[in-house]
Amino acid sequence: MTTTELTAMYLRDLRTLRNEIESFSEEADLWRTLPGISNSAGNLCLHLCGNLRHYIGHVLGGEDYVRDRPREFAAKDLPKAQLLEEVDHTVRSVQLGLGAMDTAKLGAPFPVPLPVESASSGQFLLHLFGHLSWHLGQINYLRRILET
Repeated sequence: MTTTELTAMYLRDLRTLRNEIESFSEEADLWRTLPGISNSAGNLCLHLCGNLRHYIGHVLGGEDYVRDRPREFAAKDLPKAQLLEEVDHTVRSVQLGLGAMDTAKLGAPFPVPLPVESASSGQFLLHLFGHLSWHLGQINYLRRILET
């Protein structure tokens, strides 16, 4: 796996995230949940963007970004356009961060302490990609349920 391949995978799923957010026909549904579902699609979108902008854009790419994780889950009723801007910023952050990383460094430890066990930067980047995919699936499922 190369950083170019990782970048392509991240960008593909970030495009899908953007499409999912755009696909909510009712803007208010971005902030709705149903019984047994803790997080709205809007909060999951903010969470994904904050996570990637911090670990990839800030840590790897040197982007001037300070994560506010509590806000990711507390924000409510932001306009769809603002969520789409967050996704667009995240795309640039991923391009910056992974573009600054040499493929040879994938085997080295990640440069900051991590919330999960990881043997290498490459392994952690795969963890982040899995996290993105997991929540992207939740957003898709929630959108489809709310549309019925």
